[in-house]
Amino acid sequence: MHSTTGETQLRSGVSAVLLAAGAGSRFGGGKLLASYRGRPMIEAVLSELREAPVDEIIAVVGESAGEERERLRRVCSLHGARIAENPKWEGGISTSVKRGLSACAPDSRAAVIVLGDQPLVGAAAVGRLVSAFEDGVDIAAATYGGRQRNPVLFARSVWPILQKEISGDKGARRFLREHTDLVTEVPCDEVADPADVDTVEDLRSLEARGAGEQNEPEGG
Repeated sequence: MHSTTGETQLRSGVSAVLLAAGAGSRFGGGKLLASYRGRPMIEAVLSELREAPVDEIIAVVGESAGEERERLRRVCSLHGARIAENPKWEGGISTSVKRGLSACAPDSRAAVIVLGDQPLVGAAAVGRLVSAFEDGVDIAAATYGGRQRNPVLFARSVWPILQKEISGDKGARRFLREHTDLVTEVPCDEVADPADVDTVEDLRSLEARGAGEQNEPEGG
């Protein structure tokens, strides 16, 4: 979505699907709105996506009432995301993937799936996946140390198979294992970190790591 004033914005044909519907029960609730480096964690993810080569951001949120849900919707909307409510969110992450794909623009050629609790997976990693897609791959999966993690990009041609085969709370992991012929691995070690936040301790650990990097003297 990044553009420079006075320049024509190039369209990639890629949608970003941000999964933000989970309850965060291990965290104790309110995970995506928890403060991370002075702002809600979901805001850190959204800020990176705004700099990524995607045409739209779709934030999949749980279809439920409450102050927390409303605040999450507001934060996502303020950062340019289009809200897609998932009434089946309690059925697992796969339901949010399906909901996000169904909400993509009709002319979207691919979708990159991003998790709301991975604040260090940024624009550069998404950019690498989009570049792989432009080179003709069907599925581009980010890897770190040779291991497949998020984000993952799916060309529209594989959406029907993906939507048919994924279920429950496993997302697309099993799908990727069973369709290795379609998957191209894209190393992202030096541009992103797939660390996710499940607990308050995870969040504090990420913040401490970031503080250490910021305080590191130049040249060492």
